[in-house]
Amino acid sequence: MLRTLLSRLFVAALALAAVLPTAAQLQPKASPVVTTPHVRAELIAHAPDGVAPGAKVWVGLQITHQPEWHTYWKNAGDSGLPTELTWTLPPGMVAGDIAWPVPKKIPIGNLANYGYEHTVLLPVQLKMAPDFKPAAALIGAGGIDIRLKASWLVCRKECIPEEGEFALTLPAQGSTALHKADFDAAFAAQPVPLAQPGTIAVADKALNVRIDGLPPAARGKTLEFFPETAEVIHTAAVFGKDWTQAWQGDSWTATIPLADQRSASPTTMPVVLALAEADRHDGAPIAWRTEAPVTGAWPATAASAQVSPALQAALDANTAAPQPQPAGSFAMALLGALLGGLLLNLMPCVFPVLAIKVLAFANHAGDRRGHRSAGLAYTAGVMVTFLALGAAMLALRAAGEQLGWGFQLQSPAVVAVLAALFTLIGLNLAGVFEFGFLLPRSLCAAQMKHPVANDFLSGVLAVVIASPCTAPFMGASLGFAIGLPAAQALMLFAALGLGLALPYLVAGFVPAVVRLLPKPGAWMDTLRRVLAFPMFATVAWLVWVLGQQSGIDGAGALLGLLVCLAAVVWSFTLRGRTRIVLASALLACTAALALAIGGNIVRPAEPAVAASGARWQPWSAARVAELQAAGRPVFVDFTAAWCVTCQYNKKATLSDADLLADFDARQVALLRADWTRQDPAITAALNALGRSGVPVYVLQAPGKAPVVLTEILSKRDLKAALAAL
Repeated sequence: MLRTLLSRLFVAALALAAVLPTAAQLQPKASPVVTTPHVRAELIAHAPDGVAPGAKVWVGLQITHQPEWHTYWKNAGDSGLPTELTWTLPPGMVAGDIAWPVPKKIPIGNLANYGYEHTVLLPVQLKMAPDFKPAAALIGAGGIDIRLKASWLVCRKECIPEEGEFALTLPAQGSTALHKADFDAAFAAQPVPLAQPGTIAVADKALNVRIDGLPPAARGKTLEFFPETAEVIHTAAVFGKDWTQAWQGDSWTATIPLADQRSASPTTMPVVLALAEADRHDGAPIAWRTEAPVTGAWPATAASAQVSPALQAALDANTAAPQPQPAGSFAMALLGALLGGLLLNLMPCVFPVLAIKVLAFANHAGDRRGHRSAGLAYTAGVMVTFLALGAAMLALRAAGEQLGWGFQLQSPAVVAVLAALFTLIGLNLAGVFEFGFLLPRSLCAAQMKHPVANDFLSGVLAVVIASPCTAPFMGASLGFAIGLPAAQALMLFAALGLGLALPYLVAGFVPAVVRLLPKPGAWMDTLRRVLAFPMFATVAWLVWVLGQQSGIDGAGALLGLLVCLAAVVWSFTLRGRTRIVLASALLACTAALALAIGGNIVRPAEPAVAASGARWQPWSAARVAELQAAGRPVFVDFTAAWCVTCQYNKKATLSDADLLADFDARQVALLRADWTRQDPAITAALNALGRSGVPVYVLQAPGKAPVVLTEILSKRDLKAALAAL
């Protein structure tokens, strides 16, 4: 009977382990957000007066860069390409040009680029024809669909061409002002047009620039010079060494060298003059723009090129065929996966299923052949499920989803059904019911004829409940798998499964293990009932996880439905007319309750807002960049409510008063990246660190490479890392 316990839940186990989360991820959906390992790009809108002819309607692509990465202005400088936006709009609506914010000069070696770091919004105004009518005015419902295809070049020392397709629906009636602050900041970063054009004169190998009509706030200040025409000036020229500027009353003058590889000879040059960042003030213009006529004869130009030599070299390097991984590195990754799977048996996630398997093992102590078959079947179930989850994760990532290990538990629906599954197992172990009362006799008979299926399906369930845990060596191996060809990546998942199944496999083939177990007896029935309580504890934990995802209403709804489930199962143990009447009534009540409150289970909870003085602050790439720019070290806890290892480390290590005092003494900013629900930005950050799941702990000092700590975090290791800052 004990060997049949888990197999009779095979429909739920298989459906929940693989089909349900995978199908949920594959549902087609239009998204305003595209996330890569280097940026998070989002299509946002601002229409405070609604969408109608004459109203101001803005859309924009907001790009948040990972630290040290940047994209480009309309004139990219020496080695870059500007971001390009291609719109698909309803009839009667036209997109204007990008209203480029003032860029930053970004030196790279002996080159210099014009671009953006941290977060930038590229606004575009939408103009409507006088007879434009939103779809809602024609059919009485719906909205205005905005589609964007964008391409950008993101660079650090290397350059990566990226692109994305975005979708956004504006309400046909009513206003859209959720991102007002973002657009206001972008508008404040626009250069203000000057009334006077200024002059630019070509003199040998330099430009003599004179700009008149600048406001008093700019006079006497050192200004930055940004030409909108590419490949004209020496972009990397150093102020005070290669070029000079001066004030003559209210006129700004400068002498700027021409580029050695100049390819343009414009008759008019649009230019932007900007205040240095230290001279900028909120509410006041920070830059001015004019179109200056050019006089004088241009020197002969160099041969024009669509892409600069430096950029072409970077692109060629990034599009070259990937180098094969060294055999030693892959072998070490396989060994790490095997050890990680082996250590996973020591994690609390796997204890309940392993205890039941040991109980079944003892129940058939004299059947050596059965033990070997059971060990092989259990191992097959574990490895097949690991391969299925790995293949699903790799396929979804190839389709553009940002996923990692444990992705199925980011779905509240999966968490809820797992809670129901473990409730059934707990009730069965406690003796409330036997599956023979619930399942058809034909299914029970088939199960008795094929007992190996029990062990295979118990392996499936072991992997399902093991996914919240991450053992040492697992993180690096799974992160390494993300960058490998599919066949090699799946070999790592298979090695992880073999490690998890190895103790039970060995026990099936080594008779000495059987002799260590006590003989079958009354103790087995007692142990069976004791094992019900770890199952109920698992249910309590899953309800808490769902509470983090869907709030207190979601957790309350799940608890109510679990009580109904227990009552329904109990009613099926009755006999005669009482069973029919009571079971029917309870099923009706359960269905009514599910319709009334079931939606709360999958409804996302509002994210908690940390107080400004709280020790732990929410993680974002922009916040990390801001703290690093201020010279502060950063410690990031990549965590999730469903990650048991994360919760253990949080209580055992990260709550230690001495350790927190050490953080404070070194002015380390503490950030928490919560991956309880799917978050593409966090997934991209994990990928950049070579990881595909949580927990991950990162300590980074300004100007230094990040230090990734072990999954089982110890106070000693963390203090040693802090001492090395």
